[in-house]
Amino acid sequence: MAMAATEQPALKRAIGPKLLILFVIGDILGTGIYATTGKVAGKVGGALWLPFVIGFVVALLTAASYVELVGKYPKAAGAALYTQKAFKVPFLTFIVAFMVMCSGLSSASAAARAFSGDYFREFTDAIPSTLIAITFVVALAALALRGVSESVKTNVVLTVVELTGLLIILSIGAWAVLTGEGEPSRLGEFEASGSGYALMTSVLGATALGFFAFVGFEDSVNMAEETQDPVRTFPRAIFTGVAVTGTVYVLVALASSLLVDHRTLEKSSGPLLEVVKAGGVDFPPKLFALIALFAVTNSALINIMMASRLCYGLANERVLPRVMGKVLKNRRTPLTGIVFVTLLTIGLVCTGEIEGLGDTTAFLLLCVFAVVNITVLVLRKDRVEHAHFRTPTALPVLGAITALILASPLADRSADVYVRAGVLLVIGIGLWIVNKIVLRARHED
Repeated sequence: MAMAATEQPALKRAIGPKLLILFVIGDILGTGIYATTGKVAGKVGGALWLPFVIGFVVALLTAASYVELVGKYPKAAGAALYTQKAFKVPFLTFIVAFMVMCSGLSSASAAARAFSGDYFREFTDAIPSTLIAITFVVALAALALRGVSESVKTNVVLTVVELTGLLIILSIGAWAVLTGEGEPSRLGEFEASGSGYALMTSVLGATALGFFAFVGFEDSVNMAEETQDPVRTFPRAIFTGVAVTGTVYVLVALASSLLVDHRTLEKSSGPLLEVVKAGGVDFPPKLFALIALFAVTNSALINIMMASRLCYGLANERVLPRVMGKVLKNRRTPLTGIVFVTLLTIGLVCTGEIEGLGDTTAFLLLCVFAVVNITVLVLRKDRVEHAHFRTPTALPVLGAITALILASPLADRSADVYVRAGVLLVIGIGLWIVNKIVLRARHED
């Protein structure tokens, strides 16, 4: 039957099982580990590995909830869709959706800032960093408009490159251990001194910032309508992605702390470049800087793709105006969504640096993850006809508790994170009110 003139074409199912695994790994890897490792070290000290171990566990708990939910409801919109089905409160649904979208955009803006930082300065410092970051965002938006197949295939290439960079760090760390280089005593040093409370908040603050390195697996559920057989494909892809990246992160943290003092790491926006220079191996710093630039490019590309698909899914659910679901017919990509999120990302690039934007991303997503873990339990009463993965009940309970703790003031974070998140929420509330007015006006007409 011919498609009606006003009906939008369906998204193309171009992502198979292997591509999805690489998509998840590529989305988690990138800006977090390449750019914020030093800032995490500044909060916790030489025991840099500990926040990444805790973050790994928290990520696995929430990943299990996402796997169950995407298996039950294999559609775009992710956390917003699950929140609406669980609570049926449109305002809460919109706020959750907007927080997810903004987390992706703050992540992309952090990647843009990382791209224009020390790694890029290894080649030249003649171009203003903000101009580099904005140009970077616009170029990735153009690629996202071209098509999901092209974007995901680009992701595969970039994922291989960024994995190569991290394997180089691990090889340098292994060489240092074998040759007696490095300082093993740093691995047990903590920056905080005095009371146990100070140590706890220091570790929690480092974990909350370090959790930025683990975000990304939640983005993949927004690609459900472009994935082949999503009910069977997602469990393996998400668990494999989190396990691979978590293991790599802990090992990279160990190598970094072994070779470089945490104060040196803290001062750099390209901390892994410091590891390369201190490793005693004749590896060209410029080549590693180039690899790092590819890595943060991958993070930004996937986050722009995620946010634009979220706009598309929410428009189809009538949470956002229908215009947000407009598809570029010849490429079958979400046109309005990509343009909208690109403009917001450029705005965020101008509001902060890597640490603040990364911490904002983690804070927003930890709040969302707490809600998602609760929705799993609420939606147990909702039965679906097809078989799907079911996580043990204890996991979402623990996932909600740990996410709330890391999002709370117990985690030592700067005030600008709360201010930025608050402003974004105010913008979201304003958009929700406008959308309600538009829907009411159309109904009355």
